[in-house]
Amino acid sequence: MSTRRRLLALVTATLASAGAATLGTAAQAQEKFIVMASTTSTEQSGLFGHLLPLFKQASGISVRVVALGTGQALDSARRGDADVVFVHDQAAEEKFVAEGFGVKRLPVMTNDFVIVGPKADPAGVRGADVAAALKKLAAGRSPFISRGDKSGTHAAELRYWKAAGVDLAAAKPAGYRECGCGMGPALNIASSTNAYALTDRGTWLNFKNRGELAVLVQGDQRLFNQYGVMVVNPARHPHVKADLAQAFVDWVVSPAGQAAIAGYKIGGEQLFFPNAR
Repeated sequence: MSTRRRLLALVTATLASAGAATLGTAAQAQEKFIVMASTTSTEQSGLFGHLLPLFKQASGISVRVVALGTGQALDSARRGDADVVFVHDQAAEEKFVAEGFGVKRLPVMTNDFVIVGPKADPAGVRGADVAAALKKLAAGRSPFISRGDKSGTHAAELRYWKAAGVDLAAAKPAGYRECGCGMGPALNIASSTNAYALTDRGTWLNFKNRGELAVLVQGDQRLFNQYGVMVVNPARHPHVKADLAQAFVDWVVSPAGQAAIAGYKIGGEQLFFPNAR
């Protein structure tokens, strides 16, 4: 090939590459998406795998989920690293809004917490009283795995220990262990060590590595678990995609979004119960 032909081929290839890059950049620019900071339970239960494709089909907006403990999700939003927050610690959510980081908190859905543990239940906690169960665990040496990650589940667990009259700050029970991890990993540790743990029911129903674990404590009204959603305040972070985030909030509390939540089941069992007002 002559030098002229080689030069022409090089120029043609360069222009084609530049054109492809330009088209790729344009396609990315045209994609509508938001970043959602959410609790691990909504991700690990499989809910978002069911819910978000339906939202994209209805709106054309993609949702990129960053699954964290509720405390970490709210901290991420405080830094402006998310457009919308979907979590489950009502007191922390209301504080987030009161501090001006969220536009408005709306309830979305509920499920409940349960205590799981070895089917043989060596600590004798089986029943419907979460405080009584934790008192028994504190009195014995049975292993208990806490998430210890400032998540909504961890915050609920701390409330239940307090209701049981156990001061974790003063002295942790002999079998108490903190993993500083999400719900799925915490359940894996509990399963591998035959330990007790508090979990949201949704993650438990989607959890496959149960080993000898079973639900032992359920039905206590204090185990009620409320989820809320909030747009991150664009007055704090002007780059927040408030309009797109609001479109998600409007959809998830609409009849269509609420029906989609109710329709998510595993083995015929409904995981979440919509309650938007």
